[in-house]
Amino acid sequence: MARRGDGASLLALHLDPAAAAPLFRQLYDALRLALLGGRLAPGARLPSSRLLARELGISRNTVLLALDQLLSEGYIIGRGGSGTFVSRDLPERSPRQGRRPPPSVVAAPELSRRGLAFADRPGAGPPGTGARPPPPAGPFAPGVPDCRDFPFEPFARLLGHAWRHPQPALFRRQDPAGQMPLRAAIADYLKSARGVRCKPEQVFIVSGSRQAIDLATRLLIDPGDGVWIEEPGYPGNRDALAAGGARLLAVPVDEEGLDVQAGERAGPARLACVTPSHQYPLGATMSLGRRLSLLAWARATGAWIIEDDFDSEFRYAGRPLAALQGLDEDGRVVYLGSFSKVLFPSLRLGYLVVPAPLLEPFRRARAVLDDYPSALAQPALAAFLADGSFAAHVRRMRRRYALRQQALLAAARRHLGGLLTLAPDPAGMHLVADLAPALALRMDDREAAARAAAAGIGAPALSFYYLGKPARQGLLLGYAALNEAEIEQHVRRLAAALAP
Repeated sequence: MARRGDGASLLALHLDPAAAAPLFRQLYDALRLALLGGRLAPGARLPSSRLLARELGISRNTVLLALDQLLSEGYIIGRGGSGTFVSRDLPERSPRQGRRPPPSVVAAPELSRRGLAFADRPGAGPPGTGARPPPPAGPFAPGVPDCRDFPFEPFARLLGHAWRHPQPALFRRQDPAGQMPLRAAIADYLKSARGVRCKPEQVFIVSGSRQAIDLATRLLIDPGDGVWIEEPGYPGNRDALAAGGARLLAVPVDEEGLDVQAGERAGPARLACVTPSHQYPLGATMSLGRRLSLLAWARATGAWIIEDDFDSEFRYAGRPLAALQGLDEDGRVVYLGSFSKVLFPSLRLGYLVVPAPLLEPFRRARAVLDDYPSALAQPALAAFLADGSFAAHVRRMRRRYALRQQALLAAARRHLGGLLTLAPDPAGMHLVADLAPALALRMDDREAAARAAAAGIGAPALSFYYLGKPARQGLLLGYAALNEAEIEQHVRRLAAALAP
């Protein structure tokens, strides 16, 4: 039965010695159903009668009786010296039985309101259409880190050590919030690097920011509740909120971040989702006055705040800014972050920091939704954080990304004059390139993005990040994954694609 290619050896065949039907008939019926149900594909090799008898704990003669019956009815065929195989023309599938004609019309599936929210995610395309452009691919795609120089060998050694000498707890059911060593390492890092006030118990391990937002919205808002979102803002967060039943209220951002007074004019809300340290996609930092106003609004209205701190590690001018959560005295801020941009996206590990009064509801909800996060990489990541490797990697990439932003600005000055206008950003992994007046007369940013895509450049249009009418036209140019020579090469290609 362990022989590779013996399809039936992978089937669960259950025989009951106490049943009225003889064992050979039970085996015949079980194999026949497996054949007709497609569990054994036409042409598949059956295990030998000896192997079947041994696995099922019955005599070989009983197995031979069942196989002989199947053979005589045409379900299986024997090939001398090669074995027994499933017939390629099963009786019930024979042409003489006729084939069911394909239906001429397939009815559209009837989705629930929540299902429709998933299937028709609003705000990612032209206002009111719910359309979403394909994720940008190619040079300058925003949010893509440089994974070529990640310290894979040290990380692999940490992975190998964790699983060559595993702790017994790794093989048992896990805590719904994740492994405590990783949660403790994240809490230590956040306290020292981001000014987040938390204990390890408040840290929950998730697969990324969208799962964190999904979990938070299930617990903190009801369908139809108003939610403030940044305008423009990250479509992934917007989609997760809308799929959770939120009524999205677009609140404009300016050089001080989200405009709290404009939010109050937009309407009452149960939650606000913000990126205060480095607004996505425009790059603004929320001022202290705006932060205090947002916290005061949450306190006065009983609302919640989701703080998405998505790339705060990459700040090139001045000290990294403390998180909004560190100013929260009322436990109204749910803080979330991810390792996707700092390390690599396929790691699929992120975290959220939950206010202490919400710990038990979040724990129970996490256990209901998917039990607990995968433990495969958590021990290695905990060690990577604890031994200083993570901090060293961040410092190295911060220096590298700062040089690449300078290279992009220099290349733009050389090649994109009259097409795109770029300004430096003290943080982040992309720059917003505004359409120059001459280019804006010829096309909007969506046509510019389409031309760039045709040239193999993944520069999405800024207007796709607006829920309503776009107030600004431009392209997002991610530079983190490109070295200086590649930046020069692809800026030339972009200039050629946009030229008259």
